[in-house]
Order: sequence, then structure tokens, then C-alpha cells
Amino acid sequence: MEKSYINNQSNSSIIETIGAFIKQHRLDQNKTQTELSKEAGINRSTLVEFENGKRINLITFIQLLRALHLLYMLKEFQAQTQLSPMQLAKLEETKRKRASKSKIPIKKSKSSW
Repeated sequence: MEKSYINNQSNSSIIETIGAFIKQHRLDQNKTQTELSKEAGINRSTLVEFENGKRINLITFIQLLRALHLLYMLKEFQAQTQLSPMQLAKLEETKRKRASKSKIPIKKSKSSW
């Protein structure tokens, strides 16, 4: 149900949602717009526009997430390679099943007795 809700939102609605998200976390952390904008390295007016869903830039979004200690949320965007069952089977075949004798002869030292 959540995915269909997101899919049915317009782009401007999603932008407003992102702005509201940043604003809510700023308030939860008891930071003023001035404080957050300084920490993020952006102008306060940029933050105001961002929170109001008027102007959103990906770099600004990342800067705000970093300043709010929320960068971990971008983990969902990491590409993960998944092996097919055939690839897994081939990897299993190439695994060593037993140890073999060393091909390098071991020199035995002569006893000093």
C-alpha cells in the first residue's frame, strides 16, 4: 500500500514531502534554520525554500542529511549485486573440497646428534 501511495504522488508533492521531512527532523533536533543552514553550508534562504518544497537540489539534500546525521538513510540507494542460482552453483563447484600434498619438497635438516 505504501508503494502505491508514493507512485500516485506528483513530483511536486514528493518534493513537499522531502521538505517537510527535513523540517520535522530539524525541529526534532531543536535546531533553528540558521543553525542548520550553517552546519549544512547553505544559505538560510535556501533552507527555507527547501523546507517549503519550492527548491530542492540533490547536493543540498545530502548536505542537510549530513548536518542532521541522517546520511544512513541513503543506504537504501546502494546497488547490491545478487548472484543467480546458476552463478552460486558454479561458485560451489570451484570451492576446494580437500587439501592436497605440497608440491614443494620439504628439506629435512640433518640431526646434529
